[in-house]
Amino acid sequence: MIFSSFSALRARFKAPVVIAALAAFSASAQAPGDVRVALVIGNAAYAGPLALQNPASDAGAMAGALKGLGFEVVELRNGSKAQMNDAVTKVREILKGKQGIGMLYYAGHGLQMDARNYMVPLDANLTRGADVVAQTVDVGSVIEAFRAAGNRMNILVLDACRDNPFGGITTGKGLAPLDAPSGTFLAYATAPGNVAEDGDVKSGNGLYTQYLLQELKKPQARIEDVFKRVRLSVRKASNGRQIPWESTSLEDDFQFNDGRLVAQARPTGDQLAAEFNREKADWDRIKDSTRADDFYAFLEKFPNGTVSEAALARLNQLNKPVLVVQGADGTGKPFVRDAFRAGDEFDMAYTGSDMRLLQKVTRVTADEVLVSSVISTNGKVDSGNPTVEVFDRAGGSRGIQGVFSYNPPQNFFPAEQVKVGEHWKFGYETSPLMAGMPGQRINGESRVLARETVKVEAGTFQAFKVESVTYSSLDSSMRTRCLFWLTPDLPTYIKMECGTTSRARPQPVLSKVELARVKRGA
Repeated sequence: MIFSSFSALRARFKAPVVIAALAAFSASAQAPGDVRVALVIGNAAYAGPLALQNPASDAGAMAGALKGLGFEVVELRNGSKAQMNDAVTKVREILKGKQGIGMLYYAGHGLQMDARNYMVPLDANLTRGADVVAQTVDVGSVIEAFRAAGNRMNILVLDACRDNPFGGITTGKGLAPLDAPSGTFLAYATAPGNVAEDGDVKSGNGLYTQYLLQELKKPQARIEDVFKRVRLSVRKASNGRQIPWESTSLEDDFQFNDGRLVAQARPTGDQLAAEFNREKADWDRIKDSTRADDFYAFLEKFPNGTVSEAALARLNQLNKPVLVVQGADGTGKPFVRDAFRAGDEFDMAYTGSDMRLLQKVTRVTADEVLVSSVISTNGKVDSGNPTVEVFDRAGGSRGIQGVFSYNPPQNFFPAEQVKVGEHWKFGYETSPLMAGMPGQRINGESRVLARETVKVEAGTFQAFKVESVTYSSLDSSMRTRCLFWLTPDLPTYIKMECGTTSRARPQPVLSKVELARVKRGA
């Protein structure tokens, strides 16, 4: 939670602040012979009350857009199960052995059963749970077909989260959360466990597909930029009722507009700093705004920028989503990560030491949170004044009272629920409030590596393992790498390991901290 605690610095905890980031990319182009094939399915003409307005026209428009982008398209509208299975087989055979790029776009009814997602053919007659497996098409079968073909990259887009008419036989509404398999980008029209809007007659397309089509037509259509902008547009148009969701395991980036496959490379500190400098002026113009539209516009311009996570956190303050996201364990989690509560207490134990950092949320207002921190050694609390860190309500640190202020606020963790494969950049400036302390700029990037079960003194947690790398303007050779573990149920980390290297110290000295005790406030 509080990587920047001045008390911890006084206790010789050397690891610099860890925040979050996204990778930059090198320019190794896709080979000219690469094959791109898309399976596009739109099912709308279901019987009676199951009928949908737009999926068939969604499929037609998407097929046209993808052909224009150089995809070979296998298109099916209003298909039976046999026709859908035949289309999957056809795409697999086209791609087989070519190390190509496979894509599935599906619009229509979809449902989940026992943590698997299914596309519903027109001839399905679902009256009991057993009918789902027998009469629908498992999304996993498409993933398996792509794997069998030996594809370099797979993209699955599921605009299949319409209001579920089969609720009595499924294990939840909407679609189930999945971590994307290796080499796959998985996109949902809305967050797991929620439903998407079908759109209206005038638009001719479902809400999600409407904006996806717009983004695919833009130049420099990087896959992650495309889907982040779609997410933002759908969120704004639906007033937060529908927010798309992505999970990725891609090791390469993909450009829709020219078909380039671009290898990801970790950004250098200088690259991150240059990007931060380009965004900072725009951020400073809106940072005190109370208009959500200002932050929508900023994120439209910088969907993957070094200040984007701070802007998203601010947007969530001004226009907080009320969605509940289905977690991997089947329970509901707020779309926005859990925030601090008055009376929260978090005790952090330093591995290999009898020192602890004792943190308590002492005040929560509509605008800010105050967290007091003191050091204890051998059970004896440091008699010095506690350090007080000021956070905004989205969890971003505004600074340490009397020591530093931060611009933009330090968002240690993603503002929203974490997903495996997620990665983001960050940047902020520190302004010293105490004589003799230097200001600096911190830049970095982070990514979610995996889910793990983590046992610490405070208990056993299902957690996300996150890697962060940070750079300081005070020393261009300094690089800090941290691993920290997050659980959806707490606004703090449960474990952290950090090491810093520089020209003067080429071998890192590791600092390790674990959550020893937690007490949640009201």
